[in-house]
Amino acid sequence: MSLDPRTPVLVGAGQFLHRAAGLDDALDASALMVEAIRNAAADAGLASVPNPDSIRVVGLLSWRYNNPAQVVAEQLGVSPRELAATTMGGNSPQTLVNSTALDIMAGKLDLAILTGGEAWRTRMKARKAGIEPDWPAAPTDSHPVLLGEDLVMNHDTERARGITMPVQVYPMFETAIRAAAGRSPEEHLEVISGLWSRFSEVASRNPYAWIPTFKTPEEIRTPSPSNRMVGLPYTKMMNSNNDVDMGAALIMCSVEKAQALGVPRDRWVFPLSGTDCHEHQFISNRWSFAETPAVELGGRLALAMAGKRIDEIDIIDLYSCFPAAVQLGAKSLGLSLDQQLTRTGGLSFAGGPWNNYVMHSIATVMGELREQPGTTGLVWANGGYTTKHAFGVYATEPGTTEFRHAYPQDQIDAMPRRELAEAADAAGTATVEAYTVMHGREGQPETGLAACLLADGRRAWGTSSDEALAAAMCEGEWVGRTITLDGEGTIHA
Repeated sequence: MSLDPRTPVLVGAGQFLHRAAGLDDALDASALMVEAIRNAAADAGLASVPNPDSIRVVGLLSWRYNNPAQVVAEQLGVSPRELAATTMGGNSPQTLVNSTALDIMAGKLDLAILTGGEAWRTRMKARKAGIEPDWPAAPTDSHPVLLGEDLVMNHDTERARGITMPVQVYPMFETAIRAAAGRSPEEHLEVISGLWSRFSEVASRNPYAWIPTFKTPEEIRTPSPSNRMVGLPYTKMMNSNNDVDMGAALIMCSVEKAQALGVPRDRWVFPLSGTDCHEHQFISNRWSFAETPAVELGGRLALAMAGKRIDEIDIIDLYSCFPAAVQLGAKSLGLSLDQQLTRTGGLSFAGGPWNNYVMHSIATVMGELREQPGTTGLVWANGGYTTKHAFGVYATEPGTTEFRHAYPQDQIDAMPRRELAEAADAAGTATVEAYTVMHGREGQPETGLAACLLADGRRAWGTSSDEALAAAMCEGEWVGRTITLDGEGTIHA
């Protein structure tokens, strides 16, 4: 079968992590990316890093580089004509693959380096020591081309109630999932700690995992001095671990360029299809916290465009910042929690370098596909509060059609949504549909958070800083309970 010379193909994948003993031997995020890119070039069988048309960097938080792609290019000694960076969101690495595939097909690029990295562990150590790192940056007037969809994640009312962090929102999803499954809190805790234990087992075999240690379900679910409760029902081990120094990179080009560079055919991995979409923008308007209809539609379309059913996919990596995300993704895609749903070990154990986790998962999936020629892989990337989604289907053999992409946002925007009632309008009785209790650094219950449904179907937010009530909310099942909200949105029970 002759291939269109403009067929996009991934030819190199590189990962790198650095466990600095202190600040003197630490590396900044750009250095982590450079090492990962060099590893990707070696992975492609190349003697050096090829000069790219574009360097595309996943939006990062460790340092203000002004134009991180320029800093990386200067360290590599290459001169791309495009220097780009993505908007924020864990969907970004897969979205980058999708958009780069389209650009290669359209003749806009022949070869691109996709990369991302975070030195968050070192940055936090430096901040704690009161030291400002002497890390590089591009001139302040150097700006990258911005790629991706910049989506505001928080409704004004959510911000006013202090509900702004994933560690608050995903535990609320978890209690909604638990109630929808009809499990008791104790039964559900066993399910999710068992799931996370299996993820840790995968991480224990991953040479690029930050915590390559197997954890038993009991270790994961039991609070301890090193595993404090964060947001009920999640202990620290069930939260994404961003305290890492990690980088990853992909080299992507046209078939014509791969042949010109002499990249061996057994290194090629083809993106067959991709989708990008998002749920209703604000969690305040989601119809249910136990469902992700955009994942269902986006995943179904990606599979259909690749000519595959979910049961024909051999290698799967689902975004795994918190157990709720994996359960929502698996349910929407028609997968069982008993299947292997991670190839890295997930963000708790393999590492959660902010927006760049999925660059690591794609690199890992590429390696597994090459080891098993003829297989196919599916990657799901997620940003926000299971908000922004990107899917990719990959294979060692080209598809029967060219790479195909879809953005089915119009269909998702037309799906049912809830209206949000402001606190003054929600005063009175309400039914808890999801909740969590945020705990202090010493493990004590501090703040109760609840998403509530009013009699007319509108959603309202309730919060309480009453520590006695927060402690009471840690006992039994509160989903389905009737509570009272006052005119400021404070919970009374």
